Amino acid sequence: MTDASRSIKDRLYAQVARMGKAISSPKRLELIEILCQGEKTVEQLAADAQISVKLASAHLKELRQAQLVEARRDGKYVHYRVASHAVGDFWVALRTLAEDRLVELQLALAQLAEHSDELSPLAPEELLARAARGEVVVIDVRPREEYDTGHLPHAQSMPLDELRARIRELPRRKPVVAYCRGPFCLWGKEALALLREEGLRASRLQTGVAEWRAAGLPLVSPDQ
Repeated sequence: MTDASRSIKDRLYAQVARMGKAISSPKRLELIEILCQGEKTVEQLAADAQISVKLASAHLKELRQAQLVEARRDGKYVHYRVASHAVGDFWVALRTLAEDRLVELQLALAQLAEHSDELSPLAPEELLARAARGEVVVIDVRPREEYDTGHLPHAQSMPLDELRARIRELPRRKPVVAYCRGPFCLWGKEALALLREEGLRASRLQTGVAEWRAAGLPLVSPDQ
């Protein structure tokens, strides 16, 4: 291999390595997962990730430099979004690989499902079919603006902070399946506890919209 060819090859790997550098922070991964739900301001992202606005801005700068996120200014606010759905697919693939290879992650996820009946036993296609027939109620416990950006077919928006006040809207004779942002999201677990406390037959879906999109499953969104 000539020196020129070696130099080109090194540059190619170096460009791909920029992605690894950009996602090397746990908080940056969390910000990507949040942005998979829809566009957010820096202030919203900082609040969701429980970090300062200054630190959120610094992380977002790194993600922008790697072309993983984009930004737009609206007055005094800067809104961020993932650069494309491929970024969400990347996050899902990376998390899935980590879950497959890292025992520590498997154990941590197992702690989120302390009881075997917490998770929905229905495969995605069966869940869609039963929801379409009205045999099961699917609720999205994310914030309303995330639901409006994209949600599972036949799902009702019922944000976690509204759930207790609106729980009478749910039929008591049908099973309820709750979902949120994905496997790492705790809102689904909180919703499950509340639903069962009220005597409803409930379970939670581990996957969220990013996982459904990555799997090629249908979603409802304004651009459809």
